[in-house]
Amino acid sequence: MISGSASSGTFEALPNPRGGALRSVELALAEAQLALEQRGDLAAPLLRAVQTLREAGWLGAQRLADVLVLASPLTAAEPSDEPDARQLFTAALHDFRAAVGRHNLRELSCSPALYAHYAALSARVSRRTPGFTVAYEDLALAARPVPPVSFSAQPAARLAHLRARYERALLPVLRAHSSDGAASMAAAALTRAALEDLDACLAELAGPDPYDFWRLASACARSLRVSGHLVGDTDARRFHARCNLALADHARGLSLAPRSLVRATLSLLWRDYALFGAAAEDAEQVELLRDYGLTVDWHVAGTQESEALWEAGAAEAQGSGGVAGGLLEARTRELGVLTVNAHAYEDFLQTADGAIAALAEHARAAGHPEKADPSEALQAGDAAYRLGAAAGGLGLGHVALLADALGLAWRRRAHAGVSTPAVRAHVAVAAPDVRSLEEGAEALRAMLHTIAAGIAPPGASPALAVLTRAVEQGGA
Repeated sequence: MISGSASSGTFEALPNPRGGALRSVELALAEAQLALEQRGDLAAPLLRAVQTLREAGWLGAQRLADVLVLASPLTAAEPSDEPDARQLFTAALHDFRAAVGRHNLRELSCSPALYAHYAALSARVSRRTPGFTVAYEDLALAARPVPPVSFSAQPAARLAHLRARYERALLPVLRAHSSDGAASMAAAALTRAALEDLDACLAELAGPDPYDFWRLASACARSLRVSGHLVGDTDARRFHARCNLALADHARGLSLAPRSLVRATLSLLWRDYALFGAAAEDAEQVELLRDYGLTVDWHVAGTQESEALWEAGAAEAQGSGGVAGGLLEARTRELGVLTVNAHAYEDFLQTADGAIAALAEHARAAGHPEKADPSEALQAGDAAYRLGAAAGGLGLGHVALLADALGLAWRRRAHAGVSTPAVRAHVAVAAPDVRSLEEGAEALRAMLHTIAAGIAPPGASPALAVLTRAVEQGGA
């Protein structure tokens, strides 16, 4: 995994030159920026952007646009009433406009730089709207189903020992700071040693259930450490502090981890992989993410120099369409509000044909429980994930979200078939019912038929709601 800067105005992921573009959103954001400079009407263009983003299924970006709408009145306030509000808004709008032009849906959902703007503006809005709070996972996991996650059964004495050991190691991490000097270097070394001990505790707590919280937490801790989120990092400190509270819940006999904690941990684990891709050594974490309906790309750019070359090539491709400017229009297709590269569109249709055929075949087989094969369910999940990744790369947000949810449902079904009696004795993985799988596959097929006809697909809300219930509540 390759780490990058999360500072405001710095984009972490590579641009997606073959991704679909929302021209009307780009124009609306340009109009909003001009209105901001001229102290004109900001709300109208921003509301148009929100509507188009919702229609395209760019849900993370839609949330960012929503908070821009809510915060836009602050730009007209007196400086004494809202100090720095205009400056915050200007920076957020500038960076959001640039990110939308990069056509990378994962970045729009997972970018810490964009989330920093989202959180800062939301904090200003909350002064006038009590109860308005946001979290990173609200962007990263927008509308995604998250399965229930258990605390694996542990002997009380062993759990008490690990909890005491964890709390001892936690203190240096919570006290860590990022000041300079020899003293801070010594403190950093102490904190790294404490983090290694925290990692070891989480690894010992992890159980065999694929949806065991400590298994997820252990992977998240390793990811934070490998990506360099160590000394003085707010996210790492908050994560480890919340794990300590979860240990207390576990000791009190709770069987399920709090949903908010699961979502926060999952989004942290996915963050850097979604932005930078994964390498061969990350295979275990990638498989765990797939258990939760999240996919990543395998990166090929392993150095800053190669990434810089990719950035330059991507910018050139986006500016010229890869051909002479006069031929650009002939190489694009319009799918409602989305403008897509014609070659990328054809490639997507080929991927979709194979994936939907495999999903239909697996769904038919799932109707015969006596012939159930967990490996078949895993293959069905993989087919759905291939379709989701291809749809997300093209900018088809609704299709990507539904395909990933269907992949997660199949993944749950696979684990339900292979869970050992020892695991089932504590928390069984509930298999989503066949009907929800069939409805999800049929909805995807209908969406793909409209796309093949050159028409924008409708939203996937009904089918997504069915799959969400099946994943989060178990099958019937």
